[in-house]
Amino acid sequence: MADITAIILTKNEEVNIEKCIRSIKPIVKRIVVVDSGSTDNTVNVARDLGAEVMINELKPFLYARQFLYAMDHANIQTKWVFRIDADEELTEESAKEIDSLCNENEDTDVNGIVVRFEVNFMGRAIRHGGVYPLRKLLVFKYGKGNIEDRCMDEHCVLFEGRSVEVTTDSLHHDDKGLSAWIDKHNNYSTREMQDYFASLKSEAATGLSDANNLDAKAKFKRFLRWKIYYRLPAGFRAWAYYFYRYYVRLGFLDGREGKIFCFMQAYWYRFLVDAKIYEAKKVV
Repeated sequence: MADITAIILTKNEEVNIEKCIRSIKPIVKRIVVVDSGSTDNTVNVARDLGAEVMINELKPFLYARQFLYAMDHANIQTKWVFRIDADEELTEESAKEIDSLCNENEDTDVNGIVVRFEVNFMGRAIRHGGVYPLRKLLVFKYGKGNIEDRCMDEHCVLFEGRSVEVTTDSLHHDDKGLSAWIDKHNNYSTREMQDYFASLKSEAATGLSDANNLDAKAKFKRFLRWKIYYRLPAGFRAWAYYFYRYYVRLGFLDGREGKIFCFMQAYWYRFLVDAKIYEAKKVV
């Protein structure tokens, strides 16, 4: 077992939390769940599985602020911190690999571990459309990294040292269904709209001048978003992104679920962000 504290942020994750906790339990010393006022059985399920639960009803809820709260109040004393979402779970293979990497690099300059995920949507693994594998730096040495304080598209970053990437897949599988997915992305679109307007006021908010600590892939994606995507005409850019994901990156190979996923994430969601930007400009 590696010297890891896992942090899971929750709100109404009763459907997902058990599989997440069970998947990480064999390799972490401590599991801290920070709940933002769940009205379902999330808290009880987490406690029954041995997790410590902290309640912080943050309003408005911002993922980065909640994670920073956890880092400040959880009294972390382990070597490593593992940020994982309730709808994510390790496989037996990825758990063993993360465990080994943490133990092998306790005293090296490897201060972060990038975890790779297979996204599952409506019961189908999404392997095309530029989604697979989904890579995120989620494990880092305490004091050597943290999360960016952003409304949206927040990443864990390292202050020093380097990161390594696991070679086996973990799973990103939300069992709450399409309606919950839509509600979540509606909330995401508001946060991204806020980030967009912040970028008009500060160069740092575009995610470029503050991207130095990101890994190369995350830094490049942020460059594309702020220096290319958002310079395209509103509305058109959502259609162009969908065309790229579904046709150029072969999203159609994932069948009907792949079409729905590409349309909802690459077109509907991106268009919704543009609509909220337009609405906010009218109010101003």
